[in-house]
Amino acid sequence: MRTPAHQSGLDPLGGDQSDVFGPELGEFSGADERRAQASTEDGMKTGTTTVGINAGDAVVLATDMRASMGNMVSSKDVQKVEQIHPTGALTIAGSVSAAQSLIETLKAESNLFEVRRGKQMSMQALSTLTGNLLRSGAFYIVSPILGGVDDEGAHVYSIDALGGTTEENYAVSGSGSQFALGVLEQEYAEGVDVEEAKTIATKAIQTATERDTASGNGINVAVVTEDGVDVTKEKDIDSLL
Repeated sequence: MRTPAHQSGLDPLGGDQSDVFGPELGEFSGADERRAQASTEDGMKTGTTTVGINAGDAVVLATDMRASMGNMVSSKDVQKVEQIHPTGALTIAGSVSAAQSLIETLKAESNLFEVRRGKQMSMQALSTLTGNLLRSGAFYIVSPILGGVDDEGAHVYSIDALGGTTEENYAVSGSGSQFALGVLEQEYAEGVDVEEAKTIATKAIQTATERDTASGNGINVAVVTEDGVDVTKEKDIDSLL
């Protein structure tokens, strides 16, 4: 008896079942090669430190403002946190072009979901979508943090460049993450409010910019609540402390 696996149109391995670790259905052809190429290219990158903190009924996201191209600072005024959902935002670390494409795709998918279903996408669904897009290989190397608020409360998701997704009380990404993480480990406590979370996030970014050459030139802070996303910019980080 012939099974669906014997039909070439339904068999992604063309009858060869030996490579069980081959590309997933829906993955872009040459995805592995594109990832490898992106990791070595000297395109504009956000070397970056980004931070996300769960503040109970809100989320605080903070990033530095520097973009680099090799050893050169290519921009001193990059906004690395963007609203992608009525009550959700994404920080970016990695290739600028890939991050811009990812953000526009997520905005479009979020809007389509709301139009088709008459309700907003949950943060869990949005994090799954983000992970799936990264895993497809279409967006090179990007390591975002997703923060948002839905009917179940506030959420912070750490998403790695290969699409792995975990929900955390706080998360970091980017080249300065190890410096920022030390501050978060010391300063964060469950039950922090928005103002406390903003102070902790600012300290984390400040510490990273002092030690990581790919981070600096100011800070963007986004506060995400059930009412929406508010992003502010400050070139003088010390003035916020």
